[in-house]
Amino acid sequence: MLRFLTAGESHGPSLVTILEGIPAGLTIDFAAIDRELRRRQLGYGRGRRMAIESDRAQFVSGVRHGVTTGAPITMMIANKDWENWRRTMAIEGVAPPEVPGTDRPAVTRPRPGHADLAGIAKYGSPDIRNILERASARETAARVAVGAVARQLLLAVGTDIVSHVVTIGAASIGDPLAVTYERARAIAEDSPLHCVDPEVERAMMRAIDAAREAGDTVGGCFEVIAHGVRPGLGSHVQWDRKLDGRLGQALMSIQAIKAVGIGRGPEVAGLPGSKIHDEILPLDAPPGPPLGVKRPTNNAGGLEGGITNGEDLRVRGYMKPIATLMKPLRSVDVTTMRESPAAIERSDVCAVSAAAVVGEAMVAIVLAEAALEKFGGDSLEEFVANCTACQARTDSRFRVKA
Repeated sequence: MLRFLTAGESHGPSLVTILEGIPAGLTIDFAAIDRELRRRQLGYGRGRRMAIESDRAQFVSGVRHGVTTGAPITMMIANKDWENWRRTMAIEGVAPPEVPGTDRPAVTRPRPGHADLAGIAKYGSPDIRNILERASARETAARVAVGAVARQLLLAVGTDIVSHVVTIGAASIGDPLAVTYERARAIAEDSPLHCVDPEVERAMMRAIDAAREAGDTVGGCFEVIAHGVRPGLGSHVQWDRKLDGRLGQALMSIQAIKAVGIGRGPEVAGLPGSKIHDEILPLDAPPGPPLGVKRPTNNAGGLEGGITNGEDLRVRGYMKPIATLMKPLRSVDVTTMRESPAAIERSDVCAVSAAAVVGEAMVAIVLAEAALEKFGGDSLEEFVANCTACQARTDSRFRVKA
């Protein structure tokens, strides 16, 4: 079973994650993991924190001579900004005078749309910082590191994952399903927002600029595309084994994501079945897709009945505007319960492109878990062999009969 935990605060010493269930024998590409962490920090509209941090994953356990051992993998990502917060975030009581940093006052004015108010109500904290430090999207750096390892496992069986930004504010590319995996894969690494259409991307940047000028924030939508996904991952037999439900939960767990769409997504509610369901047609000539058929559309997004069908997996995440506004909304000071402007924390104007990278990581984790459930294997060699044998059986079953 693949599982992971993360720990750490936004301005604490580091983020830590433990990943269990990766088979032995996977050669780790350390540079690729650090590239994924860097991608999470990029994007037009990000804040000053991204100029401070230069995230790198330090492996502490589970890897020897660059190869996984089958034991739990521990990774640590240092927070460089910790030096400026050592007094405010002191772990052992009050920091002595020689410790650098600033003694910041308690945060008592919750931000609408953030975990602030609900968090102090749940945990009884007098200082909102105890909530916001862990609720911060800084935590997603640890998820990206985990997802980067899961991605390398999936590549061993031919599955690749990409993403692209669909919408920011009112600027949109239109139909995301018209964007092929190849087109999304071809987006330049230095693209400001990782959008397939440069003209729309410029409109997105203008929307971010307008929000920044107004002291506001802006949200949007991204799509993750998984290519080369083996059919048969997930199951229809129980609610918690359906892969669409597991993907929905994984993406909804990302900070500020308020909705998830698979394939055509919410649009299915307004269209007849004849325009939604993907017809199944015989191939003109083998070899072909994994199930030996062709499908003129992929409105289902590669999932039917909670099971992958061999088509590209397509999942969208819808991100609300970030809760910290430079022109804060009305709130109350919880020490007096009188009206007061919400607190201001250093933040981004827009982080949709960064959320897309986190979305890729979460999809990779879910798919890796489902692939290990389906094919098994304590070593990479066994996992790949089981996957190959399963695919051979599937190919034989769905071959055109004489």
